[in-house]
Amino acid sequence: MNRDQAEGKWKEFNAKVKQHWGDLTDDEVKKAEGNIDELSAKIQQRYGESKEEVSRKLEEYKNH
Repeated sequence: MNRDQAEGKWKEFNAKVKQHWGDLTDDEVKKAEGNIDELSAKIQQRYGESKEEVSRKLEEYKNH
């Protein structure tokens, strides 16, 4: 996978995340760029969802 493909995949992933967790700001998602753990923690804080549920959803979005 080249750099353009990786960036495109990350943008697609970000769009799915923001669609599901609509209260996340672009800045919050951008700040976590490439760091799934940081993004997961932010989602857990904001929405009160379990770590397992957030991780499962993020993996789903990452692999599709």
